[in-house]
Amino acid sequence: MAYTYAGHTHQKIKPLIVIETTILCIVGYLGLYISSLEYPFDDFTTVQIHVSNVLVFVVLSQLSLLSVGLYELRLRESIRGVVRRIVVSIGIAYFLHDAVLLNLFPSLTVNPYFIKATAILSIIALCLFRYVIMENEWFGFSRKDVLVIGAGERASIIEKRMRRSADRRGINLVGFIPLVGDKSRGIKNETLVEVDVQTELEKFVIENEIQEIVIACDERRDALPLQALFNFKIRGIEITDILDFIERETGQVAVNLIYPSWVIYSNGFSTTNHLRESLDYLFNALLGLIVFALTWPLMLITAAIIYIEDGFKTGASVFYKQERVGLDGRVFKIIKFRSMRPDAEKGGAQFAQKNDDRTTRIGKFIRKYRIDELPQLFNVFRGEMGFVGPRPERPTFVTDFIKQIPYYNQRHNVKPGLTGWAQLKYPYGSSSEDTIEKLKFDLYYIKHRSILFDMLILLRTVEVILFGKGR
Repeated sequence: MAYTYAGHTHQKIKPLIVIETTILCIVGYLGLYISSLEYPFDDFTTVQIHVSNVLVFVVLSQLSLLSVGLYELRLRESIRGVVRRIVVSIGIAYFLHDAVLLNLFPSLTVNPYFIKATAILSIIALCLFRYVIMENEWFGFSRKDVLVIGAGERASIIEKRMRRSADRRGINLVGFIPLVGDKSRGIKNETLVEVDVQTELEKFVIENEIQEIVIACDERRDALPLQALFNFKIRGIEITDILDFIERETGQVAVNLIYPSWVIYSNGFSTTNHLRESLDYLFNALLGLIVFALTWPLMLITAAIIYIEDGFKTGASVFYKQERVGLDGRVFKIIKFRSMRPDAEKGGAQFAQKNDDRTTRIGKFIRKYRIDELPQLFNVFRGEMGFVGPRPERPTFVTDFIKQIPYYNQRHNVKPGLTGWAQLKYPYGSSSEDTIEKLKFDLYYIKHRSILFDMLILLRTVEVILFGKGR
């Protein structure tokens, strides 16, 4: 039986129009009050003229909001885009009222503060209101109806990765359509849409106002309704591959789903931001100098405490140097404050654990607050590392990972970093399984890296340090 999900766009729009009209009326009368403080009303006729101006401004504003598409439920804009549209629409209303209407009807002329105050207050009020409804997904705004074609192994990744409501902010999974080519019935708890994709899919998609279709079938050959998908594309319905969908919604690249053609036809893992590449070392070196200027006393104190705790007795250095794999697979020596006993790896290379009994007393503290990583500033100055990037791994581990994990070597397309997207999203990595999970975030960072993304990661790293969330 087909699952019906008929939309009623006009029913969602009506209350929104009523609420925003009310907001504009309140703002208009507030602007009226503010302007009256400087230009008091002389008589009842003046009051009537002002009230008429409020109503005219509200009507012009609503027409402008409608004209720029702000009452279109399928509007896929960020809050920044919505703010731009609001500013433009109120600007249009201001121009029509002040420059056109008042010139045509001079009798409606009011004090010079009224329209300016009302326009500014309208922008502020509408932006705040739209921000609230977008954050809380009221009226269906910023929430997209998504249909998944496929209900097998690949499609089940969506169900597994997006179990919580928090994972589905902005989307509504209408259902999954099983196909003959699916290797098994992978969907357990989601809605299954039983329709014939060759004859009934177009009708279902149009009737239910589907805004995005995710291709997640196990076997594509002769299974997909290509003509229907072509028609959807012309209608403006998004057609998304499961890899791109998972990447967009979860912030990671699903390594286990990657196939060669996706790497070929997508933008891969390389950057085309040549300005960023040319300024990369300058940015990191300058930031490194600032951090060093702020932290060198702390580094001296840390070195002294490590030496007093066990360096004096054992003769071990306060620093820990270890080979790591960097950009393009080049090996370099990373520098850190020693947080473990000198004999910590007498049995061979090991993953660091969450509660590692090899750490010293001061070692536990400096690892928790990331103080042990401050000497890596010298790796930054030498150009071996940046502030943001995948964490460099040891050559022994890298050799095994490249053999075991597809696309692992792609993480060496950029310089390693002191902090990174993977460290923030998946802080612990003590096994091959953890390494695969972290790789998904590393590949996402490599694919989308930018200066703004780096700044976001650095700001969130500050939170980790201040609240001791590191290890």
